[in-house]
Amino acid sequence: MQTSLAFHAAYPVLELEKTIAFYTDVLGCNKGRSDTSWVDFNLFGHQIVFHKVEGFEQRHYFNPVDKHNVPVPHFGVVLDWQDWQPFVDRLNHHNISFEIEPHIRFQGQVGEQATMFFYDPNHYALEFKSFRSSDMLFAT
Repeated sequence: MQTSLAFHAAYPVLELEKTIAFYTDVLGCNKGRSDTSWVDFNLFGHQIVFHKVEGFEQRHYFNPVDKHNVPVPHFGVVLDWQDWQPFVDRLNHHNISFEIEPHIRFQGQVGEQATMFFYDPNHYALEFKSFRSSDMLFAT
């Protein structure tokens, strides 16, 4: 299968201004094109777009994974190992409250990874993770 350069995803939001502040100030994303009802960001090389939708409300479900209740749906980015801890430090600097605290999951097993979950202002669950070796991303 051919590898693409980046993914594109679009999501509804209730409050566009809070979304812009969070993704630029907290996550450090560059803002791209926008209008009064939508905005796009460079999310670590990927294009994520938010569209203002009146009455939007995010719902969550939870799935047990490695002794944690993982919020579903969720999205995020797989960071390089050396970038994960500085990103955690950035989130701590902005007083982010974690749904699942930063930790190492599946320690000593195939798929060992650093991971954390937190919410954006629209209550989207975000997971940022990292593998010591990128070979582990799809390891079985």
